[in-house]
Amino acid sequence: MPISGEGSPKARIVTALLRDDNRVLLCHRSPRRRWYPDVWDLPGGHVEPGESPGVALAREIREELGIDIAAPSGPPVHKVGADTFDMQIWLIEAWTGSPDNLAPDEHDAIAWFTEDALGGLSLAHDSYLAMFSKVLGEHRA
Repeated sequence: MPISGEGSPKARIVTALLRDDNRVLLCHRSPRRRWYPDVWDLPGGHVEPGESPGVALAREIREELGIDIAAPSGPPVHKVGADTFDMQIWLIEAWTGSPDNLAPDEHDAIAWFTEDALGGLSLAHDSYLAMFSKVLGEHRA
């Protein structure tokens, strides 16, 4: 397990880039959150001990949004590394159910965004905007 600069194990994070045609779903992190408050982020969460990243993602998405996805088996579309966490992001284009905010203590809103609306958002990570543009651009091609 990778170790953070502070000597503790790095958190293993999995997130979903849910794309519906030309839109992506983002969750607004509550201003009361300790880490990354008051920014738009991808749904997801921590990989539990003994859990595979794909299974963790399916569990987190069901808990946060109330939808069912297949656990991804291929590689993530993007990775983000930081001092305290390593995050994997999978593109998800099929699910069962309608996304709803089932974690209001974590997110005070969820919303769909088109590419032209993304630039005005305060995003959780600097690399997100380029990743969103690439994924949405590939869909148009």
